[in-house]
Amino acid sequence: MEPRLVGPGPYRATRLWNETIELFREGMPLRRHRSLFKSYECCFKASEAVDWLHELLRCNQNFGPEVTRNQTIQLLKKFLKNHVVEDIKGRWGKEDFEDDSHLYRFPPSSPLKPYPTRPPYRKEVIKFPDWNVPEAGTSQEHIPVKPLMMNSEMWFKRHSIAIGEVPACRLVHRQELTQANIEEIWKSMMLSHLQKVLGLDSLDEVLDTKLVNPKHIIHNVYNVNKQGIVILEDKTKELPHWVLSAMKCLANWPSCSDLKQPTYIGFERDVFKTIADYYGQMKEPLLTFHLFDVFVSVLGVSDLPFLYGKQLYGECRGSCMVRQGLLQKNKKAIEALRVSCLLLPPENRKKLQLLMKMMARISLNKDLPPLCDTAGTRTLMVQAFSHCILCSRDEVDLDELLAAKLVTFLMDNCQEILNVPSSLQTVIEEHVVHLRRVQIKYADADTDTTLPAPAFCRQISTDEFEYQRVNGSQEPLAALLEEITMNKEISVKDKKKKLKQFQKSYPEVYKERFPTPESEAVLFPEKNKQKPQLLMWALKKPFQPFQRTRSFRM
Repeated sequence: MEPRLVGPGPYRATRLWNETIELFREGMPLRRHRSLFKSYECCFKASEAVDWLHELLRCNQNFGPEVTRNQTIQLLKKFLKNHVVEDIKGRWGKEDFEDDSHLYRFPPSSPLKPYPTRPPYRKEVIKFPDWNVPEAGTSQEHIPVKPLMMNSEMWFKRHSIAIGEVPACRLVHRQELTQANIEEIWKSMMLSHLQKVLGLDSLDEVLDTKLVNPKHIIHNVYNVNKQGIVILEDKTKELPHWVLSAMKCLANWPSCSDLKQPTYIGFERDVFKTIADYYGQMKEPLLTFHLFDVFVSVLGVSDLPFLYGKQLYGECRGSCMVRQGLLQKNKKAIEALRVSCLLLPPENRKKLQLLMKMMARISLNKDLPPLCDTAGTRTLMVQAFSHCILCSRDEVDLDELLAAKLVTFLMDNCQEILNVPSSLQTVIEEHVVHLRRVQIKYADADTDTTLPAPAFCRQISTDEFEYQRVNGSQEPLAALLEEITMNKEISVKDKKKKLKQFQKSYPEVYKERFPTPESEAVLFPEKNKQKPQLLMWALKKPFQPFQRTRSFRM
């Protein structure tokens, strides 16, 4: 049985737990062992289980190579507690699992965890005012209209008014958005974007949307300093000064402007222990209990399938296809985490920002002495702060592995994840402006001329922008001119009048369609009024020869 990718979605932690148990029971080698002069069939040593399961977790795409041997031992302790394994005498639950030569076996049946049931969340539809009904006493005169990019049909409607083809339009004044409306717009569009990135049909089973506070989102977007760190209004929720000074000391080691460095050996370890103790005593993790399933689902986005085994994995790592797939999945995971972290309370987001920046700097600081004798600096960062960043309110048996993987990803990409997504912010702001905008509505029309809600845009080159800018206005005008030209129901007199008016308003477009007078004359072939010229000789008598008369005679 090969490991399979457990993607984002509801109950991902439970699905991973059951998946790991099945893989362990299916693949763990069992053989005969002797203990105290007695032989036991179909069992394994504790150290053998640690070796096999550790390799399985490191090669499993759901966990990754960052899994440590100590984390594997902790997981086997949970296996023993939940009767996934038992000792050779059938004892489990109260026993403690150690990395030694004790013998263990699988019980006849291993209980898999049932999936929890949750009451379905009701989807509330956001109700906005009726835009088409103006408020009583509201004047529609002198209302500024923001210029809009319109297609050929819209241009034809606008300019055909002047030539009397469609009735005049009227302005529809949008009602004013309340602060509650704006907050709900931010909340709904943020959650909609998160759902799209995660690829879920609904967020209801991974998040109780009623607990999402839109005020937190808006505060996290706009109340930031130049470095992107959240500015808190309530100063009592700030980090204590001594903790902040300790974090700055390690982040800027060996130079620190706020503190004169003591000279005794092990000072940096004491400072690190002070920071770890402060974050470790928090009653709730920084990513909050109710967002646990969301962040666990985000981990399913970043996973990349790969071949198993050290040799195959090493050969596959350098391939272009794997790199491209990893890059694409990482971008999705980063985008999902950027949105998810905006849902946090501002004080949690600020503490997370400061902590992740410190962890990233410490991990890359080669001048900092070792902070632990048994683990590297990077591994120590993950072990010390994983539990205070992500954990579940209820006991989840894989929360340590999941938290370690998430913290590792956050530490490697904290600069991108903990900044405000400017493109998403622009889209939401444009949508709010769109709803507030005065609209043009034509008589007997079911819809107005406003564009639909703005979609996520992509960056284009300067040449493409200039091309779209020119064609955006030229093509609709050219279509209008062609419509006038080819309309056979208009009399010649009216057609000449309209073309003359068009030529006066848009000479460039007109000249491109009719570059010469001859090309315009083709539309109006004139009748030949010149009468055929009569021959002069037809008006005179026939020629007669000369004859002498008698008067010439002598």
